[in-house]
Amino acid sequence: MKKFIIYIIALVAGMALSIEGAIYGELGKSVGKLESSFYNFFTGSIILGLALLFFGKGKLSYTFKAPKWNLLGGILGVIYLTILVISIPIVGVGLSMVSVILGQMAMSILIEHFGWLGSRKNPVNAYQLLAVGFMSVALLLIF
Repeated sequence: MKKFIIYIIALVAGMALSIEGAIYGELGKSVGKLESSFYNFFTGSIILGLALLFFGKGKLSYTFKAPKWNLLGGILGVIYLTILVISIPIVGVGLSMVSVILGQMAMSILIEHFGWLGSRKNPVNAYQLLAVGFMSVALLLIF
């Protein structure tokens, strides 16, 4: 049951990303693409900072001691959102998001297959390759 709830939460998060992409794609038309991305991270940082003050239990100071490659997530997040802000007005929400999902699936399979980035190893199987193939077809159909 716990896994099912996590799947539902992940599904809702994916839906939120599509909504977010559409919103920031539109905002980018009026305020600028980089400005739209900046607004997203600025607002998010304030909200998350407040949540951290009240609910945080980790050790933010460890950030300075962590391996530098562990800190790349912030950079990758900025790249991801900025590319969506640029691409959605040009190719649409559907094509942008299916492309993102296809890229996520392919890279996730590689990361788990090789055990990269501290991930547990999970060898590629035929079902995973079939899923990537179906998503590739979906991308072509949406295009």
